[in-house]
Amino acid sequence: MGDIIKEPTSKFIKTRCSKCKNEQIIFGKTATEINCLVCGKSLATPTGGKSRVKGRVLEVLE
Repeated sequence: MGDIIKEPTSKFIKTRCSKCKNEQIIFGKTATEINCLVCGKSLATPTGGKSRVKGRVLEVLE
């Protein structure tokens, strides 16, 4: 019998920057601060588990 592979508990999140309205996909459990690729504003910060998302969450991707 083979090993059971656990499904990941974290997801990718589609966010919108509150400053420039750029939409960006980020990982739900980030280890570093994530900045907007257009204006540089912080979108998410690590907390040791799930990220603290500072932008607007548009969608959680499967």
